[in-house]
Amino acid sequence: MSALNSILIPGQPLVLPKGPTPKFGSGIYLKDGKARASLIGVPKNEGGTISLSQQRPHPPAPSSVVLGTITRLSPQQALISITVIDGIPLPHGEEFTGVIRSQDVRATEKDKVKLAECFRGGDVVRALVISLGDAKSYFLTTARNDLGVVFATSEAGATLEPISWLEMRCPKTGRIEKRKCAKPPDL
Repeated sequence: MSALNSILIPGQPLVLPKGPTPKFGSGIYLKDGKARASLIGVPKNEGGTISLSQQRPHPPAPSSVVLGTITRLSPQQALISITVIDGIPLPHGEEFTGVIRSQDVRATEKDKVKLAECFRGGDVVRALVISLGDAKSYFLTTARNDLGVVFATSEAGATLEPISWLEMRCPKTGRIEKRKCAKPPDL
């Protein structure tokens, strides 16, 4: 993906194309000598003027990759507050609800899954929408290597570090906590 095709968020510096300095259109401002985005969108270069067109988020659809926070756990399912859809953050105060059922956590040994050993309240999870659920929520899965917990805090309040696909370690105490970890995209 080139620099001019990536989604920018407010305040993020804009990578300018080589050559003469372009003019700046709507959605871009200068701060400390750097061009920055003033809204969520994709930069466009038209006739030597770079502007930012606003990216409107769309509702989750099957095959959308979402990011959200675990809000509630039960033995059968985890509820997620979805805040990012296909890399596009939702406006503040707007969110969707997703459900990860115990059989949708991983691809193998589905009957042995214990949700309390995979997620905890407050964990940030990357998941895939598998279907539209009932009127209030979407069914999600984490049954791929790149899906699962991407950010979690330990009981001591430190950010957990993944050490395997099933465990994270607290850097403060050294204690190991169980999670269904997402494989980082660059590994």
